[in-house]
Amino acid sequence: DVLPSPEGPVPSVSITEIRQYLRAQGIPFHDGYSCLHTPSLFTSGREDQPLPPAASAPYTLFIDKTTGSFLCTATLAEGTWQDFQANVELRHRGVPTPSSEEPEEDTRRAREDARCIWDRALPLWELLDEDETSKTKAMFGISLVTDATLKRFGVRYLRAAKSLVFPWFSPRDATLKGLKLVRVEKKGDAITYVEETLPRFDSYRNLFGLPLVGRRDTELVLTGWELDALALHQATGVASLALPRGATCLPPVLLPYLEQFKRITLWLGEDLRSWEAAKLFARKLSLKRCSLVRPGNLQPRPLEALNQGLNLTKILRAALPASHKSIVSFRQLREEVFGELVNSEQVAGVKWARFPELNKLLKGHRRGELTVFTGPTGSGKTTFISEYALDLCMQGVCTLWGSFEINNVRLAKIMLTQFATQRLEDQLELYDEWADRFEDLPLYFMTFHGQQNIKTVIDTMQHAVYMYDITHVVVDNLQFMMGHEHLSVDR
Repeated sequence: DVLPSPEGPVPSVSITEIRQYLRAQGIPFHDGYSCLHTPSLFTSGREDQPLPPAASAPYTLFIDKTTGSFLCTATLAEGTWQDFQANVELRHRGVPTPSSEEPEEDTRRAREDARCIWDRALPLWELLDEDETSKTKAMFGISLVTDATLKRFGVRYLRAAKSLVFPWFSPRDATLKGLKLVRVEKKGDAITYVEETLPRFDSYRNLFGLPLVGRRDTELVLTGWELDALALHQATGVASLALPRGATCLPPVLLPYLEQFKRITLWLGEDLRSWEAAKLFARKLSLKRCSLVRPGNLQPRPLEALNQGLNLTKILRAALPASHKSIVSFRQLREEVFGELVNSEQVAGVKWARFPELNKLLKGHRRGELTVFTGPTGSGKTTFISEYALDLCMQGVCTLWGSFEINNVRLAKIMLTQFATQRLEDQLELYDEWADRFEDLPLYFMTFHGQQNIKTVIDTMQHAVYMYDITHVVVDNLQFMMGHEHLSVDR
């Protein structure tokens, strides 16, 4: 994905400007946690009529306090702050506001493919052979998950692919919008779960379990995996949802669906990266309503906790509040200190798979640290850093590239070749296969080139951090960004 270029950036808007505009237009609103709530422009009767009184109107349109983007949960109409203003203007003129756009061709095709797979898949609790059912559940580690739970969440099994199938139903009309397939791969004693989604990951926005949430539910547990949501709901009865991309990203477009909850507990996984992601997501969701389950031996991920016979309700009650006072005592820190001692390898950061020698020097990639690579022109800095960043990106580290020296097409070609570990020029028939896999990486590019205004670059980085939960930013290189590439001293 490529972020807006300096020629046409998305104009920023402050929460104060949003409030002032709504008041000036006579649009009532409530102040929510991450969004402002207003009556929808897309559900009322005639367009030239004012919005209904605040007391009677359902507040189904949500405006993101950080970006101004909006979503109407009743019609699924969405857009930027500028789109919202344009729709208000259309309403004043008596022009009909479009309730929602027709899906694009790729989206429509993905939905058709998802429907074909869904129809072929069998409800896991209805497999004719009980032995097959038990073996399948054992393979995915869900032997203790009851048929009633599987049925409630609508989990199916695709025999041909030996995959569990998790549906994505539209929150508006319960039609099938997509699905996620999860299969098990064994390498020796190690077990890995391979996921595939329809549509592709960047368009897959399924909060798994959302149709089961009642309007009066005020407590929620957010997990990083569908099987964890099953285990949590079964063991505690609390509303449980799974994020579409786990601990990798919390897309802002999902925030409106989480506004009704007064208390949200984030239990994303069992490693330190999940813990860091939980703290990042809590800031988006509003710290004051969030609690975090810290990973540890006695607090593994929910499915593992269920399998170990642990008390999940007790673990939820012991969750730490995300917002702390400005002053803390060691008593409040002792569990975190112990966690760092126990998980010393994870504290060191995400290790590079391709550069064991680099791990000896830097230990691993850690958020909040700055690493500077220097070398003369033509020494291979860009080639190395693209490999270095690609290594982390393939491990789920959300990465933002700012290539100020070479253009994005050339950079993407270098990285794709490194990713495929072969010269695709000689095997063009493999291009689409590798490009599809490369597209699923959490990798984004800024479209700047040459000297840039520092504030513009920083604003773009901040936008990327909010929208895509970026944890790794690459600037190549500082000389070109500052406009010093013609200096005679090469250092």
